[in-house]
Amino acid sequence: MGERHDPPFGVWLVDKPAGPTSHDVVAAIRRGLPKGTRVGHAGTLDPFATGLLVVLVGRATRLVPYLTGLDKTYVTRVRLGATSATGDPEGPIEATGRETPDMQALSAAVAALPGRRRQRVPALSAVRVDGERLYKRARRGETTDLPEREIVVESARCLGADLAHGNFDLEVRVSKGTYIRRLVSDLGDDLGCGSYCETLRRTTVGALRVEDAVPPAGVTARGGVDPVIALSGLERRDLNPAEAHDARHGRTVPGAASGPVALVADGCLIGVGHPREDGTLRPKVVLA
Repeated sequence: MGERHDPPFGVWLVDKPAGPTSHDVVAAIRRGLPKGTRVGHAGTLDPFATGLLVVLVGRATRLVPYLTGLDKTYVTRVRLGATSATGDPEGPIEATGRETPDMQALSAAVAALPGRRRQRVPALSAVRVDGERLYKRARRGETTDLPEREIVVESARCLGADLAHGNFDLEVRVSKGTYIRRLVSDLGDDLGCGSYCETLRRTTVGALRVEDAVPPAGVTARGGVDPVIALSGLERRDLNPAEAHDARHGRTVPGAASGPVALVADGCLIGVGHPREDGTLRPKVVLA
């Protein structure tokens, strides 16, 4: 008999460096894995940004939809007194010549950030309008009506400020789809002096932390974090042996729920079940 090889499978926390796109990082990881291995990620980071990129390998790529919707935490160094056409250091950058705020005004503006709001998508973003990425239109010099989306800023705090040099560090926890570049730009408008993101780092995705991440070169075909921990934001249903057997074969199991449910047997993730009107869970994703 030939040697048995387990198929690629892993949920990896990767610390993305500044420079490459998220797609570049995924492509580099794919080149280091067995030919034909599927690799994906659960949430894009801008090229200038660093920090937590959740990378999924092999069959784990089926979990992408359940990870992209998680809240995320970012730390950004905000540059005051200037604006950037891109909202980041890539510019073009233009000094406003306006006075930067004092600490009292800055603290009040940061304290006003949490809550539900409408946010206009940046022109240089990957959002599609009429089937085309906005950044492609912007680079051709075209003007487009930018769509808005509803976002939630869960929390915001100033981690430190050097107002004499026109910058401060801001930590925010936000809902899916929030553009920190736009949030910072709008904050600069509220302060009356203009601002942009000088640096940006993602520190959490749901309960996952960048402190537990590895560099892109550290990703292997199998390993990473426990998928049960990765899906800790979902409801959980622990299955008995008979139920686990049914779930593995795509059959429904008992359990009412309000949304997707992590199906777990003996501490291992079997898959993800979706609620049905009859009070059962239908396995939509089966991993085992």
